[in-house]
Amino acid sequence: MDTTRKLWIGLILLLVSGFGVLLWMGGVIHQQAPPMPARIVSESGQVLYTRADIEQGRQVWQSFGGQQLGSIWGHGALVAPDWSADWLHREAEAMLELAAQASDGLGYASLPAGAQARLQAEVQPLMRKNTYDAERDQLLVSDVRAQAITQVAAHYESLFSSDPATHQLRVGYAMREDTVPDADHRHALTGFFFWSAWAAVTERPGEAMSYTQNWPYEPLVGNRPTSSTFIWTVFSILFMIAGIGLMAWHYAVWHGKEAPVVPPAKDPLAGLLVTPSMKATAKYFWVVIALFLVQILLGAITAHYQVEGQNAYGFALSEVLPYS
Repeated sequence: MDTTRKLWIGLILLLVSGFGVLLWMGGVIHQQAPPMPARIVSESGQVLYTRADIEQGRQVWQSFGGQQLGSIWGHGALVAPDWSADWLHREAEAMLELAAQASDGLGYASLPAGAQARLQAEVQPLMRKNTYDAERDQLLVSDVRAQAITQVAAHYESLFSSDPATHQLRVGYAMREDTVPDADHRHALTGFFFWSAWAAVTERPGEAMSYTQNWPYEPLVGNRPTSSTFIWTVFSILFMIAGIGLMAWHYAVWHGKEAPVVPPAKDPLAGLLVTPSMKATAKYFWVVIALFLVQILLGAITAHYQVEGQNAYGFALSEVLPYS
C-alpha cells in the first residue's frame, strides 16, 4: 500500500471517528437536556413563568444578539456577562439576604463569617434540590425563592429598559438604551434567564451535579467543578499534545523522504501575458480591498465599545450602530 493511500485511509478514519463522537455527544446532550416546565409556581400558588414565557424569552434574547451580547451557558461576550451565571449569583445573594433578615434581622454582608457560612449551608439545598414534577410538568419553588426571583427579575427589567438607575451598567455592558422596549418581552426574558440559571444549579435526578455539570462556578450555591470535569480536561489536553506530536513526527519522516525541489532556471511568470479577462478581475480585487477596510473599521468600532459602551468620541453610536 503506497503512502498516499495510507494518508487517505487515515483521513477517512479520523473524520468518521470525529463526527461519530460529535453525533453521539449530540444525542446524549439532547436526551439529558434540562426540562422546560409548563409552569413555574410558588408554594402559595403564584405562577411566576410559563413555558410560553421561557420560549418567548429565548426569542427575545436571540433578537438582540444572543451570544453576541453576553451569553447563556457560555463565558460571556467581550463586555456583557454570562446571563445565566449573573442571574445565579444575584439570586443566591438575594436568597442569602432574605435568610439573614429572617434569622438575624441583619444584612447578610454585616454578619460574621461563621453566620454567613451557616446561611450558605441552609440556602444551598434549597436552590440545588430538584423540585420539578415530571407528571404535572411543573416546577415548584418556595415562597422565599419566589421573592428572590422577583427581585432579580426587577433588576433585569430595569437593565434592559431605559431606566436611569441602571444606565451606568448598560454603558459597562455596551448595551443601547431600551434594549428590549416592550415590557412583556422583558418579563419573558427574565423567565428565560431564570430557567437557564435554574438548570445551572439544580441537580439531575439521582446525581450530585447540576444539568450543566455544576457550571458556572458559584461557591455561594455549591457549584464547583466535578471530578469528571478535571479528568476530561486533562485528557483533552494530553490528547491534543499527542496529536501535535504525531503531526510533527509525520512531517519529519515525510519531509525526509521528499525529493529536493530544483527551482526553474527562469521565472515562469516573467513572460506571462495579461489578457482582457484577467484585467476584468481588477474590479473584484478593488471590491475585496474595500470590504477588508470596512471589516477593519467595524473591528475598530467593536473594540471601542469596550472603552465607551454607548458612544464614540461623544457621538451616540449605539443609537445608530449598536454593539449588538
